[in-house]
Amino acid sequence: MNDVEILSTITLTRINTFHLTSLLELYRKLGSATAILEHRNNIRDVVPDASDRLVGSLKNIDDAWQRAEAELRYDRSHGIEPLVMGDPRYPQRLKECDDAPLLLYYKGSTDLNAKRIICIVGTRKCTVYGQDMIRRFVADLRRLCPDVLIVSGLAYGVDIHAHRNALQQGLDTVGVLAHGLDYLYPQSHRADAEAMVRQGGLLTEFPVNTPADKKNFVRRNRIVAGMSDACILVESAAKGGGLITCDIARSYDRDVFAFPGRVGDEMSEGCNNIIRDNVAGLISSATDFVSAMGWQTDEQLQQARQQGIEREMFPDLTDEERTVVEELRKDNDQQINMLTVRTDIAIGRLTAVLFSLEMKGVVKTLAGGAYHLIN
Repeated sequence: MNDVEILSTITLTRINTFHLTSLLELYRKLGSATAILEHRNNIRDVVPDASDRLVGSLKNIDDAWQRAEAELRYDRSHGIEPLVMGDPRYPQRLKECDDAPLLLYYKGSTDLNAKRIICIVGTRKCTVYGQDMIRRFVADLRRLCPDVLIVSGLAYGVDIHAHRNALQQGLDTVGVLAHGLDYLYPQSHRADAEAMVRQGGLLTEFPVNTPADKKNFVRRNRIVAGMSDACILVESAAKGGGLITCDIARSYDRDVFAFPGRVGDEMSEGCNNIIRDNVAGLISSATDFVSAMGWQTDEQLQQARQQGIEREMFPDLTDEERTVVEELRKDNDQQINMLTVRTDIAIGRLTAVLFSLEMKGVVKTLAGGAYHLIN
């Protein structure tokens, strides 16, 4: 990406006239930050209803441009990469969102467009139960999906435990910050952050000299949610930042999951509530999650194709599995209660048969619990 586009983008983000969505709308209309600045003296030719304030701010960009030049000099000397929206390294999942930032500052080594990306969020008062859930989940996820990237906010509690367990398991992990990359909050996580730069990265939309103000944490949550395929809530009180991230993820049509907790436990109340209200899917393990996402099915199919197995023949199925497959051939996407009637397999046994078929990449579960035969 050329320096003119980078400097133009930094300059635009330094002009506080813009609302996030209106800035993105203008960017998409003209195709680049450079084009916006090229039209700064006749912006109403492009946006007829542009406000007087917007027109005035675009005509006086000298100070913002100088600060952009200073920012770029700092970034280049400190290993920070400014990622503008047109850069292929910019998180493409996030790019789809209506309030995506035009610019991100990145310091790290991982691919922000990895095949599989999840965010793990929750309370800053993570209990022993929550820590155990994270430890088991990340360890099992490493076995099932060794290429997954784990994103969180580097905060106390759930965030830092997610990052640390990812590092321990050899998974890349990215921390999305609520301030510039010239310092770190909290300072106690500096060693973790340094390890993450080597095995993941640090990401923010904020330039240097931006403090960790309260409002910035809410803004950074949309990046955590937007760059991920799915959001997992480990523990949360009835109100909290993790729930905000889940709401944002839902608004972006991302999958949301939560670990249930014991009734009456303060730090499980938020999880239990969003499961009850059908905002999040209930999971108790990495296997639950991978199955719900259909990720293991994809791996099974890919492996089968590589080995030259003809999918239509299903050569390694048991008699019961073949019975289920034949029934789904006749009428796909059936609930388990209907399948048990039509196959004459007891429901307890049928559950095990269906699980085996999922592991073999033959069927997958759909929203609502129906089973789908993969063609």
